[in-house]
Amino acid sequence: MLLSGAHNILCASTSEQWKLSAWTQPGPLRTARTATARREPGLDKIMSAKAHWEAIYRTKQPHEVSWFQREAPISLALIRRVAPELTAKIIDVGGGASTLVDGLVADGYRGVTVLDLSPSALEMSRRRLGSAAHDVTWLEADALSVDLAPGQFDVWHDRAVFHFLTSAADRSRYIEHVRIAVRRGGYVLVATFADDGPTRCSGLPVARYSPDALHHEFGSAFRLVESVREEHVTPSGTKQAFVYCLCQIEPVSGNISA
Repeated sequence: MLLSGAHNILCASTSEQWKLSAWTQPGPLRTARTATARREPGLDKIMSAKAHWEAIYRTKQPHEVSWFQREAPISLALIRRVAPELTAKIIDVGGGASTLVDGLVADGYRGVTVLDLSPSALEMSRRRLGSAAHDVTWLEADALSVDLAPGQFDVWHDRAVFHFLTSAADRSRYIEHVRIAVRRGGYVLVATFADDGPTRCSGLPVARYSPDALHHEFGSAFRLVESVREEHVTPSGTKQAFVYCLCQIEPVSGNISA
């Protein structure tokens, strides 16, 4: 998982600065590395979050966590719609042990990156994919501090990271990273707990959103293309309401929208 969390796990309704950048090599997992000997104010928070998610992924199997999906049908359908070219650059933020990467690789996408704060979660997916993992870039990093090249991606996907950002400052930093990393005319697909979804996840508070409220967080520079509601059923049989918002970033003149 990354930052204050990623995919929902066991959810209930109830100064020197280190700047972290990361290796982005395909295939075997590469850990984040220090780029400068300066200490960022949020480093302690990042390390605490990393310890939290590492503890979970070292003690739970993927099918034991509440966010588990054998497949990711909604995400896959929306990505296929807006990025039909198999050369599209797609990043799954907080992808960890998610099976979305399996579907993308099976479809033939060749530019997939999975970013997560937890190396254990990333390793689960890498082992599950076997030799196909060499066709994926595995990036161990925090979404609020990672350096991503401007306009690097065509699609930014996030299922259940953004709702852990209960601080307006963190949400602003996250959205700024999206604006930098996704090309003009590219797409952003974010899924959070719906406004009637769980109030906490894995012991952490979450923010819940209606489609309009989620779109409002990103602002007018993100054109809402579509929103979808999901009634996710956890492995234990509990229902959790999610909302997906698919947005397009200010397309350049003449760009064709979905």
